[in-house]
Amino acid sequence: MSAHRERIVIVGASLAGLRTAESLRAGGFTGELVLIGDEPHEPYDRPPLSKTVLSGRIGTGRLALRTSDLAARWLLGVAATGLDRAGRLVRLADGGSVGFDRLVIATGVRARPWPVAEQAALNGVHVLRGRDDADRLRADLAAGPDRVLVVGAGFTGSEVASSCRDLGLAVTLVHRGAAPMAGALGTAVGSAIGVRQRAHGVDLRVGTTVAALVGDRQGRLRQARLSDGDVVDADVAVVASGSLRNVEWLHGSGLAVDARGVHCDPACRVLDTDGAVVDGLYAVGDVARWRHPLFDGAPTALEHWGNAVDQAETAAHNLTRAPHGVRFNEAVPAFWSDQFGMNIKSVGLPHLADHVVLAQGGFDRRSFVAVYGRDGVTVGAVSVDSPRVMDGYRALITERAAFPPRIDATDSPAFATPSPILEGAARP
Repeated sequence: MSAHRERIVIVGASLAGLRTAESLRAGGFTGELVLIGDEPHEPYDRPPLSKTVLSGRIGTGRLALRTSDLAARWLLGVAATGLDRAGRLVRLADGGSVGFDRLVIATGVRARPWPVAEQAALNGVHVLRGRDDADRLRADLAAGPDRVLVVGAGFTGSEVASSCRDLGLAVTLVHRGAAPMAGALGTAVGSAIGVRQRAHGVDLRVGTTVAALVGDRQGRLRQARLSDGDVVDADVAVVASGSLRNVEWLHGSGLAVDARGVHCDPACRVLDTDGAVVDGLYAVGDVARWRHPLFDGAPTALEHWGNAVDQAETAAHNLTRAPHGVRFNEAVPAFWSDQFGMNIKSVGLPHLADHVVLAQGGFDRRSFVAVYGRDGVTVGAVSVDSPRVMDGYRALITERAAFPPRIDATDSPAFATPSPILEGAARP
């Protein structure tokens, strides 16, 4: 191919892939763009799926993200099944292939299914990741089930439970950990959120798992048997027990790929199995696993809107400017969640922390801020109903301020002692 018609192929047509394409065009790339997506839908906004879509306030047809003509070729409804690095080909599920000069991997994640196939196939058992998932679940919720069982009280599970309560539905929320969202926010903050979930009428069961989903003779979900021996009657279940990264199509390619994601550097450049940068290959979004320059923890994959956009812009810059002026993604990660009348906002990487301290407000009050530290360095902060103060905490994280930081706000507690982020658990 001539240089002026260079082809960049983006595998993954969701937020990260779309923003990479938009940033490439904005950065002056005039060659061929091909976007490959396994879903038949054009790119759409996923966060509303667990909130406003389930509550019925908007339909999935109103979530489209495409806002401009990218002069791109779209191959939708066909999954990538293999990568031929030597031949510079992406192999497709329909038997075809697409050649590339440079490649962006943005295949994201999928919902972890219920592990027992016969139980997962019961009518009323759902996962929630894409538009079609949300439409099926919304239809079951609109039918007015007697009780909804939500398996997993991470962010998705908690948001689903909140939407169900907004609809007036009875909800049992079962969580393996000691508190909702404890894996991301720690036990203290998660426990404070759990109190509010119960106050909104959620039957919250922590330190518990679902042993089996039980259906009737017609194949409809009717009960869930819990690990503590209890039985919960439920005719709809939402399995929100995490995600699986879509990396199978890359197996055997020689890239550093495992169940944790596609390993890349802070410039979004993909690494091979020897840890060397692979020329012309980039990874962005939920599937990318990397070590953030601001933090000393292990490489991690971040399933956040903001990170997808930041990485897309970083990769596009490096695709159009490299080898000169290589840019690293140094943006402080941030995400938010609205649930049970609360706005939860996180900056930094709280899940890397070994200790947490209350910085403002109180866990028993309407609003509070908790700050997270690792080895004496501030690495994250989480607010509940205090979004306006988070810029200051973002600055502390950027400066790698000593932990615990001195805040001295008017609502700071007189005495606050840091506590282990997860009681009795090993540090990640």
